[in-house]
Amino acid sequence: MRKKQDNPLLTEVELEFMTVVWETGGGTVRDILAELNKRQERAYTSVATVLKIMEQKGFLTSERADRSLVYRPAVPKADYQKTTLKNLSSKLFNGAPAALVARLVDDEDVTDDMLVEIRAMLNERLGDDER
Repeated sequence: MRKKQDNPLLTEVELEFMTVVWETGGGTVRDILAELNKRQERAYTSVATVLKIMEQKGFLTSERADRSLVYRPAVPKADYQKTTLKNLSSKLFNGAPAALVARLVDDEDVTDDMLVEIRAMLNERLGDDER
């Protein structure tokens, strides 16, 4: 069994690969390479290496099918999003989710429609039917 590493976060390149795996449900190196090459040309050996590292980190699983390894997500996207947001909140906002939300709400790129959507989610979470 391969040793799972302690880093709970993906690098930028690994996140790009993981996004493809989440979107497609997984596949062989060639399958994932084909999807990645739609965005940016990559070498087969580079993709194979990164996928192997991601498996060692515990983000992917693999099983042999014929002569190829088939990679699948070991971590659901929602779980990774939660971990990443907790890490961001802890490191950048001193563990205060309210500070993270306040910064998001202050962002000029957040439209009024987005704020209405955020309010609706908060109301639902709080059990408040007022809209």
